[in-house]
Amino acid sequence: MNDLLTWFQGLEPAAKVFWGCAIISSTIFLIQAILTMIGMDHDVDFEVGDFDGDTMDTGGAASLFSVRSLVNFFVGFGWAGVSFYDDISNKAVLYFQAICVGCLFSYATIFLIKKMKKLEHNGAYKIADCVGKSCDVYLRIPAAGEGRGKVQISLNGSIHEFDAESTGEAFATGKRVKVVAVEGTVLKVE
Repeated sequence: MNDLLTWFQGLEPAAKVFWGCAIISSTIFLIQAILTMIGMDHDVDFEVGDFDGDTMDTGGAASLFSVRSLVNFFVGFGWAGVSFYDDISNKAVLYFQAICVGCLFSYATIFLIKKMKKLEHNGAYKIADCVGKSCDVYLRIPAAGEGRGKVQISLNGSIHEFDAESTGEAFATGKRVKVVAVEGTVLKVE
């Protein structure tokens, strides 16, 4: 541990800034990643004075000013500064380069989170949503009053199978029919 402190104290001030940002933000990033994997990324809350916020996403996961975006900015800033420190002698250019990489990391995080949110899908449906939709006969539907068959219908991007009764003629398997009413869990088709 003393060797590490001696090494850190021997660094130039700019290198200390970059290494400090890189190590601290990478540690926080790792903790966030572990909490996300075990499902605790938004269940850990804290309260400071009048501020009550989520420790992982105070500004929302896809916000520029969320904790996650700021951590990713400092990961990019710190590691870019460390990586380019020996290659770029002008410190103003080095800081500008590190800030650009940090902004890129933040933007990439926001972009990826927004894309992942589009993958979320609620599979819930209301059987009443079937009315007016076309569906395929899966098992033959006898004529009205003679029994039930089955249909397959697409609701909210997934295929569901329901019992069906005809309002008139019989329908063979594979026939395309239209739902005109719903009684309980049985679709009335024509």
